[in-house]
Amino acid sequence: MSTNWLNESIATATEVFHRRHGRPPKWIVAAPGRVNLIGEHIDYSDGFVLPMAIDRYCVLAAGDCPLFSSPDVAIVDGAIREKGTVPLASIYSTATNDEVSIPLASPPRHATPGHWSNYFAGVIAACGQRGLRPPGFIAVAESSVPVGGGLSSSAAIEVATATLIEAMTGATLEPVEKALLCQWAEHNYAGMPCGIMDQFASTMCRADHLMLLDCRSRHVEHIPLVDPNITVLIINTNVKHELTGSEYADRRGQCESATRKLGARSPRDLTPIELETNKAKLTSTEYRRVRHAVTEIARTVEAANAIKAGDWPAVGQLMVASHESLRDDYEVSCHELDLLVDMAQKIGPDGGVSGSRMTGGGFGGCTVSLVETARVNAVADSIAKSYHAETGIAPTIITSRPARGAHIVKSDSR
Repeated sequence: MSTNWLNESIATATEVFHRRHGRPPKWIVAAPGRVNLIGEHIDYSDGFVLPMAIDRYCVLAAGDCPLFSSPDVAIVDGAIREKGTVPLASIYSTATNDEVSIPLASPPRHATPGHWSNYFAGVIAACGQRGLRPPGFIAVAESSVPVGGGLSSSAAIEVATATLIEAMTGATLEPVEKALLCQWAEHNYAGMPCGIMDQFASTMCRADHLMLLDCRSRHVEHIPLVDPNITVLIINTNVKHELTGSEYADRRGQCESATRKLGARSPRDLTPIELETNKAKLTSTEYRRVRHAVTEIARTVEAANAIKAGDWPAVGQLMVASHESLRDDYEVSCHELDLLVDMAQKIGPDGGVSGSRMTGGGFGGCTVSLVETARVNAVADSIAKSYHAETGIAPTIITSRPARGAHIVKSDSR
C-alpha cells in the first residue's frame, strides 16, 4: 500500500507541536523536494532543466509567540547590542531532535556552520529585507524528503519557511521572487552557490506536471505527465563519496573558461557544430565539460518535446545519453550510480524500463528511471536485490507521481 507522505508529515508535525506547546498550530505549510528528470549541471550555464516535485515534503507547523526571553542577545535598532528580551523564531526539528532560536530582527549568518537552522535564518533575513516581518513564532519542522540524496531537502526547508512567512504576514510573494530569495538564502547563509532549479521546482511545480525551466529567461512551462502507465522510480545509492570540496566549482569554472575562449556568453549560445569546429582552442578537459553542457541543453528540450508526444522510447534514450555524458564528459558519476543505471538498462523496455540516469549533483545520491506502473514494484525489487548483492548496501526506493508545489495547508488568519 502506498503512503501518503504529505498527510503523514502534517499529522506528525501537528501532533508534535500540540505535545510541545499544549495547543494546535495556527499555521501549517508544506514544500516538496524534487527530482530532475533530465538537464543536469546546466542550470548555472543558462540551460533548460526538467524537474518535478516529489511527494515528499518539508512541513512546518507553527504558532505565534510574540516575545521570547533570550539570555544571549537583544536587538536594538536592528543590531545585536545587549542581553534582554527579543522577538525570536523558535524552531524544533523532529529529524535531529534539537531546537534553535533565531532573532527575527537580525538573523545571524553562519551561526552554526553546516546546521539546518541556517536555511531558516537565511529566508527570514531575505523576507525581512522585503518588509515581510512576522511576529515571534514557534514551529515544528517535519520532513520526509531524504537528506543527502540530491532531492533538494534544503530547498524544501527554504521554500516552506518563505511560505510560512507568507501565511503569518498575509503577504503573497511572486513565485519567481520567492524562489530567488530562497536561492539567496542558500548562497549567503548556507554557503552553497546553487543554481535556481531547486527553489523554482519546490515553489512552482504542479501536480501531474513536469516543469521545463529556462534558466536564462526564468520562463516556466508546465508539461503534463498524466499517463497513469508511467511512474518515476527514484533509487538512492545511499552512498556519498568524500570530496575535496572544489569538484563542483572546478567544473563550473572549466565551463566558463571554455565559453570565454570560444567568445560565447554561456554554453547555451554554442551549437554542437561550433564546439567541434573550435575544439582546438580548448584543453581536453574544457572541451569535455562544455560538450556536456551543450549536448545536455539540447537533450532536455528534445526530452520535453518527446514527453508531450508520449514518445517514451525517445525519452529513455535521451536519459541514457544524459547519464553517459555526466559519467564521461562531466565526470560526476560514481561506481554505485553507474551500477544502478546499468541494472535498469539491462531490464530495458521489454522489462518495463524506458530509461534511467543519475540525478542531482553526483558522486552518490540517486538515479531516476521511467518505469511502467504495472511493473514498477518488480523492477524496484529486482534492482534493489542485485545492487545489495553487488555492493552490500541496501538502496532506498522511492516512487512518485509529479506532486504539488509549496502551499499553505492551514492558516487561521485567512
